[in-house]
Amino acid sequence: MQNRLRIGQAAELLQVSADTVRRLVDSGKIKTARSVGGQRQIDRAALARYMAAQPRPEAPQVVSESARNRFPGIVTRVIKDGVAAQIEMQAGPYRIVSLITRESADELGLKPGVVAVASVKATNVVIELPRS
Repeated sequence: MQNRLRIGQAAELLQVSADTVRRLVDSGKIKTARSVGGQRQIDRAALARYMAAQPRPEAPQVVSESARNRFPGIVTRVIKDGVAAQIEMQAGPYRIVSLITRESADELGLKPGVVAVASVKATNVVIELPRS
């Protein structure tokens, strides 16, 4: 798995324009590295730290999604013990927390900076990786 994101991918996760991400990079708020071809790329873990540190806007009071809501986002924190794992994600204005088995978290390779999709149905949150 690549540890870096293109500017457009980061913009999608932040739910802002690519120009806004470029301004964040230019102001030093988000660190980048240059690819072999000279493109600016953002470290996934650094983006996760940036997103986790931002104030969270209030979520809309009425959600007009179906019963199977899917929220693409980025993992910001993972806490594991012997059996369970607590996964925190930032998906736009939403902070999502899911409790899953440690084995599942390990199999998915969940750690800060991993792009994932939270699938919410009733009170259950399922974390999965987006299709490439």
